[in-house]
Amino acid sequence: MVTIKQATEADIPALLEIYNHVIVNTTAVYDYEPHTLAMRQQWFATKQQQGFPVFVAEENGEVLGFSSIGPFRAWAAYKHTVENSIYVAAAARGRGIAKLLMPPLIEAARQLKLHTMVAGIDASNEASIALHKKFGFTEVAHFKEVGYKFNRWLDLKFLQLIL
Repeated sequence: MVTIKQATEADIPALLEIYNHVIVNTTAVYDYEPHTLAMRQQWFATKQQQGFPVFVAEENGEVLGFSSIGPFRAWAAYKHTVENSIYVAAAARGRGIAKLLMPPLIEAARQLKLHTMVAGIDASNEASIALHKKFGFTEVAHFKEVGYKFNRWLDLKFLQLIL
């Protein structure tokens, strides 16, 4: 059975493995180079310092995916807005893992008294767009050719949920 829990430092290597697979093989992250363990440890420490949760989906001790929220933009007036991220291990995709990781993010954002959650999603990622819409997100922007990866231009959609 899949359970959702708060991530711990012990989960960081699994989070790194999932994230690096996404970087190298998909357009879900507009980055080219895999991250290091030190980078993912710093990311996790920053989430903790900022008071933002990181959740993991786990089954039989194996991390199948993770989700988090973080600042949308660095300027002070954006302090009530967060951006969400959900990543699922390649072998676990299509099992509803992301659907389990979304509710705790939304609940955590509400408990933190945040106003809105934004998701930046590659326009070709129909599964992620559908997932977000299922939870009440609406598309608010479609940026044409703002990313370049795998020898092609990528469009980015922004979806938003008013909490």
